[in-house]
Amino acid sequence: MNKTLLTVLLTLLISPATLAEFSRDFIDSHGIQKTEVGEISIAYRVIGEGDNRPKVVTIMGLGGAGAAWGDNMMAGLKDAGYEILLIDNRDTGESSRFDAWGQPTLWWQLLKYQLGFSVTAPYSIDDMAADLVAVMDKRGYTDAHIIGVSMGGMIAQVVAAQYPERTTSLTSIMSSTFAPHLPPPTADAESGLRNLATGDAKEDREAAVRHRGFYPESMQRHLMAIFKAGDRSSEVMEITAPTLVIHGSEDPLVPPPHGEHTAELIDDSRFILIEGMAHNIPDDKVPEILGYLSEHIDAIENNTSTIAKRES
Repeated sequence: MNKTLLTVLLTLLISPATLAEFSRDFIDSHGIQKTEVGEISIAYRVIGEGDNRPKVVTIMGLGGAGAAWGDNMMAGLKDAGYEILLIDNRDTGESSRFDAWGQPTLWWQLLKYQLGFSVTAPYSIDDMAADLVAVMDKRGYTDAHIIGVSMGGMIAQVVAAQYPERTTSLTSIMSSTFAPHLPPPTADAESGLRNLATGDAKEDREAAVRHRGFYPESMQRHLMAIFKAGDRSSEVMEITAPTLVIHGSEDPLVPPPHGEHTAELIDDSRFILIEGMAHNIPDDKVPEILGYLSEHIDAIENNTSTIAKRES
């Protein structure tokens, strides 16, 4: 299990997508705003602001701030007619950081997890979901279409389960319920352990990671929040919001059965497998994903989705 967890961390850090050309100028042109949530501050941006535009909240994954979505996805959602609330998860970006808390001792925390004891974490997935709802309150959103990727998909699932009245729809992208029967990272992901850069190459990779909006020092604390939550299958089964589950066919980090399991647990959900996509959203897949997102959101806004028709 320790090796698996390290694989998760390192694969994210050295993903080819991390090193590819990346633009965030459009995102950065939208000013950072902040709201207080208890004793911490959560940063966010608003893109495509408009009273009559459907509200969409986007949540990034492990160690990622909102900028990690990239310009193509955010500009595409804006052009599709939505107002986007782009969150910096706690411990990333301009939100409060937890560096003073330190780093968990991974082998010890994972041993506790394996033995059925609670791991030590400075915050939980539930806390991160509450952060999102607090920002919605600040913005005056009674509800919104919640979109999360990877760990962000887990947070989105928690929002949909615990705050159903705030969730117009759910989209869970390359994410998981963290059920114990689901497959671990594949051999392709594990090979990342044998291909770590060193010296100048390592520095270049870290610079690319940070430019994309990822914070390596936050990843282990985020992972502890995931492990602290454990299997959320029973909670996911309670989700009633119209749900779209998207997964990459070549995802080595969170293999497709994770997405399939999520969809199986949620009544009337739709599962989409994106051929050739790994654990990232490459630019050439953005138009396809935007198409599915728009179809999902617009059906609900137009009251034509299966669940919308059932509840009307």
